[in-house]
Amino acid sequence: MIALRAARSTDAGKVGAILSEFVATTEWMPQLHTGAEDIAHAGAMVARGWVTVAEVDGDVVGFAACNGVDLDALYVSRAQRGQGVGAALLQHLKQEHAMLKLWTFQANRPAQDFYVKHGFIEQERTDGASTDEGLPDIRYQWRKEDQ
Repeated sequence: MIALRAARSTDAGKVGAILSEFVATTEWMPQLHTGAEDIAHAGAMVARGWVTVAEVDGDVVGFAACNGVDLDALYVSRAQRGQGVGAALLQHLKQEHAMLKLWTFQANRPAQDFYVKHGFIEQERTDGASTDEGLPDIRYQWRKEDQ
């Protein structure tokens, strides 16, 4: 069973590790930050109150970071992908917001498929010149009134 809750400061290590795991296991994703930097970034998001974590059997296996309507991050540990964790996090956010916006990389086809499946509509594409990673991306938007 998947349990969702607001992240605590003690979750920063696990949230950062999930971020690091994604980068380390994604061939097209450049590694720009160390594991320690990922943990620090996670800690900053948690401190701002942006993060909801998903737990399975008491272990943090995914998280979403949402700043207002901007979904800044949604990651699930590799072992738990495809098990409904991301969908549970997204459904939780959709209950709290009338609109959500996000960016995902054009190379991340699984993420694109996931967001489209959950009602997000592509708004624009960029060449990646403004991203830290230098990768082309896509902006998506979901609105409750469109559902």
